[in-house]
Amino acid sequence: MPADPPLESRTRAVAPIVGLLALLALTVVLAATVAVGMGFAGGALLESSPNAAFDLEADADRSELTLEHVGGESINVTNLELEIAVNGDRLEHQPPVPFVGAHGYRGAPSGPFNPETDPEWRVGETATLRVAGTNDPAIQSGDTVSVMVVVDGTTVTKLKTTAN
Repeated sequence: MPADPPLESRTRAVAPIVGLLALLALTVVLAATVAVGMGFAGGALLESSPNAAFDLEADADRSELTLEHVGGESINVTNLELEIAVNGDRLEHQPPVPFVGAHGYRGAPSGPFNPETDPEWRVGETATLRVAGTNDPAIQSGDTVSVMVVVDGTTVTKLKTTAN
């Protein structure tokens, strides 16, 4: 029967295993900390950026834009900005939402863009505005009209349509 190895060689073989288990535990703790931190950051991002879908129509004859809220969360229009462009060129005067009689627009808009209505823009509601002839560029039939919907500084959607 072989003799037992000296005590010194038996304890040295345990040290690498203990070190490996300590590193593994540290890795798990760090990974859990990062995952929890990302979960909180991701939740904050989702809360600040509403999830909503819209349709856009452009009527060149009336210089009218119609936006319909077709899905997702309600949006408070007091926190909303629109950026409108025709063939890639931004309108000289962007609409201050909500508004009545703003420079570059004719009359009062309808729906949630009008300050006399409920500021919550819900699914199924439509908002229209009419671009004045003093706003440049004018909307002509066949033009590409784009509208970017921004809420609290975050872009919710970018819409494009061809004016009819």
